Amino acid sequence: MLRMSTLLLRTLRDDPADAEVASHKLLIRAGYVRRIAAGIYSWLPLGYRTYRKIENIIRQEMDAAGFQEVHFPALLPKDPYEATNRWAEYGPDLFRLQDRKKNDFLLGPTHEEMFTLMVKGEFSSYKDLPLSIYQIQTKYRDEPRPRSGIIRGREFVMKDSYSFDIDDAGLEVSYNQHRQAYIKTFDRLGLKYNIVSAMSGAMGGSKSEEFLAPCPTGEDTYVLCNGCGYAANVEAMVTKVSTYKGEKVGAIEELDTPNTPTIDSLVELFNSKYSANISAADTLKNVLLMADEKPISVLVPGDREVDLKRLGANLVGVKDLRLFEDADFAKYPKLVKGYVGPQDAKAFGLKLYADPRVIEGSHWVTGANKRDKHAKNVTCGRDFVVEQYVEAAEVKAGDACPKCAKPVVIDRAIEIGHIFQLGRKYAQSLDLTVLDKAGKPVVVTMGSYGIGVSRAVAAIAEQSYDELGLCWPSEIAPADVHIVATGKEDQPFDVAEQIAKDLEAKGLEVLLDDRRDASAGVKFKDAELIGIPKIIIVGKSLVDGKVEIRDRKSSAKHEVAVADVVKNILN
Repeated sequence: MLRMSTLLLRTLRDDPADAEVASHKLLIRAGYVRRIAAGIYSWLPLGYRTYRKIENIIRQEMDAAGFQEVHFPALLPKDPYEATNRWAEYGPDLFRLQDRKKNDFLLGPTHEEMFTLMVKGEFSSYKDLPLSIYQIQTKYRDEPRPRSGIIRGREFVMKDSYSFDIDDAGLEVSYNQHRQAYIKTFDRLGLKYNIVSAMSGAMGGSKSEEFLAPCPTGEDTYVLCNGCGYAANVEAMVTKVSTYKGEKVGAIEELDTPNTPTIDSLVELFNSKYSANISAADTLKNVLLMADEKPISVLVPGDREVDLKRLGANLVGVKDLRLFEDADFAKYPKLVKGYVGPQDAKAFGLKLYADPRVIEGSHWVTGANKRDKHAKNVTCGRDFVVEQYVEAAEVKAGDACPKCAKPVVIDRAIEIGHIFQLGRKYAQSLDLTVLDKAGKPVVVTMGSYGIGVSRAVAAIAEQSYDELGLCWPSEIAPADVHIVATGKEDQPFDVAEQIAKDLEAKGLEVLLDDRRDASAGVKFKDAELIGIPKIIIVGKSLVDGKVEIRDRKSSAKHEVAVADVVKNILN
C-alpha cells in the first residue's frame, strides 16, 4: 500500500517555467518526474510505477510473440561502430568518451552492431534462423534541442528488437510478426495511433513504418487520406505529378524587377507592370544551401517552402545541411541574393535538386542572376537540367494523395514506435553469415524494431489528460484506486484503512491519502492531478454509512454503502 503520509511525493500548483507541453507540465506537477539537466530526468515513485507497468506490457507482448530478451551495456567500444561507419555518421549526436588508457568508447544511441555481433558469435547455420531478440535499455543521444520533457531527452529508454533471417521472404514474416506485436502492445497501453509509411534515415534499410500517437503538440507531422487510407510521415510523402501538358514558350526574356527579392513582391510587380497574370505557383524559388559545405540549389514552386527536415531525410549521404548565410554569398559572389535562377547553375558550380513538380518542359518566372532582374520562360530541360529530383517542398493539407489523388489531411503526432526492414547493411559490415542448405555462406538479412518506453509515458499522458490533471488508463496507472480520507476524526481514516486492506486482499493496488494535516480541498486536487482511475472519498457520507466513488475519467460519482465498496470497485 502506498501512503501519502510517507510517500516521496510533492505536488505543485503552478506549471514549471521550462515546461512547454501538457505532459511535461503535469508529470512535473503531479510528482512523477524531476529535471536533472537539459533532457535528463529522474523518476519519482509514482512515475516509476507507471513507467514499469508500460515496460512490463511491452515485455509481455514481446515474449508472447516468441522474441527472446537479452541485455547489452550502455557503454560500448568504438570498433564495431567504426566498422559500420556510424562512429562518424552519428556526428555530434554521439556521446563519446575515453577510458584511462585513452581507448575510445561511446554511450549507445542504438545497438544494431551489438545485436549483430552477438548472433555472429553464437550462430553459424541456417538451421539457427529465424531468430528475434530484444532488450529494454537506456539510450543516449546528445540532442541539440532537448525539449518537451521526457518526449525528447538525451537519456531515454527504448525497447529495441532485431530479427535475423536467411532471406528476404523470412524478413517479411518477421517484420509482420513484430508489426502485429506492436499493434497488441499499443492497444493494451490504451494509445490512439496510426501506422504510417516512413523514411529509414540513418538506420538504412528499405521498408519502414512508424507508429504515431496523434497529439496537437507532437513533433512529427503526417498525412492521412480519408479516401483510400494512405498514411505517411511527411518525410515519406510522395508528390503526385503528371506529365507536363502546358504550352511551349519562346526564349528566355529578362525583365527589370527592382526591389523584388521576395516571391510576393515579384508576383505583384509582374502583374502590375507587365500584365502577366501569374501567381506564386508560376514562379520558381531557388533555395541555396550548403550540403556538407558544398553549394546546392533546391528548386521548388514559389508557393512552397523547402522543408529542411524532409529534404534532409531524402538527401542520401548528406550529413550536414544548412541554409546559405551572408558569408556564403560573399564566397560565391556570382550568386545574387534574391535573384538566383537555375539557368546558370552549371557555370556557377551549383548542383541542382528539384521538387517533382518542376516537370520536364515546365516553364517558370525566376531569377536572372542579375540584381533587380528576373527572367520569364525559363524552361526545365531546355534552359536548365535537374541533376536529381528530391522530395523537398513542404506538404500542405489538400495535396493530392499519391495513391488515389484525393486531398490529404495533415495531423501532428508523437512517434511511439518504428519498424524497419534493415536488409543486409549491418550484417555485411560486420560479416554476419551463416551456411545455407548447400553449405555456402550467405549474409543474414535483418529487421530492426523500436518502441520508446519512457516516451510512451508522456504520449499516454498527452492523449488522456484533462483540465484537472493526469487521467491514466487502468493498466498503467500507478495504482488502481486512490482512497482519500477527510476530516479531523479518527473514523474516516480507520474506515479508509480497512477499505484499502480489503481491496489489496483482492489483488488491487491502492494509494491511500492518510495525511492528517492536509485539507479536503488539497486532497481532492491532488487526487485529480495524480490521475488514478478510481477515487474513493471517505468523509461526510460516513454518517449515513456510505462513501463516495468517483470515476476520474468520466467525473461520474455515486455513493455506496461501506460494506459494498469492494464489490462495487471490482465490478
